[in-house]
Amino acid sequence: MSKSIAAPSAVLEIRRWMEARSLAAAYVTNPVSIAYLTGFLANPHERLMALVLRPRDATLIVPAIEREKAEKNAAGVTVVGWRDGEDPYAIVDDLVHGSAEIAVEKEHLTLHSAEVITSRTGASELVDLGRAIRGLRLIKSEAEIEKLARAAELTDRATYEVLTPSSLRPGATELDIATLIQSAIARFGGSLSFPSLVQSGPNSALPHLEPSSRKLAPGDFVLLDFGAAVDGYKADTTRMAVIGKPSDKQREIHQVVLEAHDAAVAAVRPGVTTGDVDTAARRVIEAAGYGPNFFHRIGHGLGLEAHEDPSLDPGSQTVLQAGMVFTIEPGVYVEGFGGVRIEDDVVVTETGCRLLTRSDRALKVI
Repeated sequence: MSKSIAAPSAVLEIRRWMEARSLAAAYVTNPVSIAYLTGFLANPHERLMALVLRPRDATLIVPAIEREKAEKNAAGVTVVGWRDGEDPYAIVDDLVHGSAEIAVEKEHLTLHSAEVITSRTGASELVDLGRAIRGLRLIKSEAEIEKLARAAELTDRATYEVLTPSSLRPGATELDIATLIQSAIARFGGSLSFPSLVQSGPNSALPHLEPSSRKLAPGDFVLLDFGAAVDGYKADTTRMAVIGKPSDKQREIHQVVLEAHDAAVAAVRPGVTTGDVDTAARRVIEAAGYGPNFFHRIGHGLGLEAHEDPSLDPGSQTVLQAGMVFTIEPGVYVEGFGGVRIEDDVVVTETGCRLLTRSDRALKVI
């Protein structure tokens, strides 16, 4: 990310949130939140990295090895680096000491870090800021949607390159195909959103099974679940192939999942709930007799994380708003036989939704 595409508006909203609670300091430690607020994305690993927000200034504390990159990419902050062997909490203490209450992301802050912060700064209470940041991230800006659309475009290009007889050939392993996906995305200028899933034959009935050394064979379903990322913003798609002539059952299951996918997409518009979207797909699958074989939610949010809000669980009550971006991914999984999932990324518009991933959803016959 070159510059923040959420700040300064998001930072302003957080300061308003702090003012309403009479909080003088916020201590943000989730690297994704820091990227959202400043434009600087990094993984500090075990080292401390934090954004300290006060009413009139913002300080980004980074390991010295990240300082130069942070100074080039972070917007609206003063960057302070610390070297290995130094005490980074001394910097935090200087910035927030004397604050009785400090806003933090409780889901991210470890118990150890919380104890250090309270003991060093004298704060008597840590107030959760995480929900407020997630709420801001829920509605994407036009700049964010542009990044997500570009990531989806690269994902589509990789899909068309990999769903070919030269790639999905009998004898190739699931790991071979995963390597081809990564290579294609890198060649097109993206990075992987997450480790790609390649599942063949009965493995395709296990939704999160990692690629193995299993070799593709005639008669196999092949499930590819992957995505490209652009400037940290992630796409996520799933497409299906079959090696050789598909059986009637394979065609049937794929058609049921495709109809469920289309029903869910048609249900997306402002004002409906996330649970409504799940129900639209689930009704189709249940009517076809495969209800017990669809055992996960219809989708999840996308952005700087491959899984973020909103979560489209059965019965969930989040009301859709324009600017939300999430996946639609119904699936049917038959143990010992195989599974089908068809997944696309959508952005909610004022009148409905727009598909970001657009590659062919037909069952690809290899």
